[in-house]
Order: sequence, then structure tokens, then C-alpha cells
Amino acid sequence: MRKLFPLLIVVAIATLFHGCSVKYSANGASIDKEAKTVNVRFFENRAPINNPTLGQRLTQKLRDKIQSQTKLVQVSETDPRADYEFRAQITSYVFSNAAVTDVDKSSRSRLTVTVNVQFIKRVTDKKGFTQSFTRSADFPASALASSVENGLLDNEIIPNITDDIFNRAFANW
Repeated sequence: MRKLFPLLIVVAIATLFHGCSVKYSANGASIDKEAKTVNVRFFENRAPINNPTLGQRLTQKLRDKIQSQTKLVQVSETDPRADYEFRAQITSYVFSNAAVTDVDKSSRSRLTVTVNVQFIKRVTDKKGFTQSFTRSADFPASALASSVENGLLDNEIIPNITDDIFNRAFANW
């Protein structure tokens, strides 16, 4: 009986852990095992003032991030039943003053972009979300907005909004 007892303990522990499952990934993304496809629909630009290429740039950046960091396959926008689906609208695109000097003159300006995202999840728990994501970038007030706009978008705002959306959908941050 003494030799059988350690064997029973090992079998009991193995049985206990066999029923547990954990999703691991190098980037912190948690993708359901059943999920195979994703549809990132074109980000509609509904901001009163806007950059005409911003919708395409945000859409492509999110598609690229999902493709490089998950095993999900992007399906056509006409495919109605992707396992995960992103729908988004750019709702705000605003230049404003960020800092004022002691002589009531702006020393810093800010570009702020807001995107409203609907994430539809058609597998397992089916818990999607609808949320707004806002990011800003400051620049010297002496610079022309048109000369710094694309750099701010490409280097700060678009990557940060994309990370926020990705993390909310797949890392549940």
C-alpha cells in the first residue's frame, strides 16, 4: 500500500491539472482557442475637421498589429461572420493650445484624436465592448500644424491608439 500511495497522489495531481488551461502568448494577448478570423472594418472619419488619410492609416495599423501578434486571419469586410470584428469611427480631430506663457501667448499646441470602437466577439463568452480611445501629442506653438501633423500621427497618436485598442480587445486592459 505504501508504494501505491505516491502513485495515487501523482495521478490525482495530473488529473487536477489536466482540467485547467491557461492561454499564454509572448505579447500578453489572450485569444480564444476557437477564434480563427478577424475583420477590422475601415475606420470611418466622422470628425468635423479631419485628416483625409487618418481612417486608412488607423485601419491598416490595427490590421498589421493583429497580423503580427496573433494567429488570426483577416477576412474580407463583406464577410459577415468573423470571430472578432472591429468597427470604428474617428469622432474628434482637434488642434488646441496646450500651454500658455505669462504673456497670454501659447507656447505649446496639441493635436487630439478620439476614436469610438465597437469590438464584436462571436466566440466563447461573446463579451465585446464599445469604448472611446483618445490620444494627444504636443508640439511647439511656433510650428505650423500642417508641418508637424503627419509626424505626430505616425510617431505618437496612431501607434498609441492602436495599442490601446489591441490591449483592450486581447489583453483586457
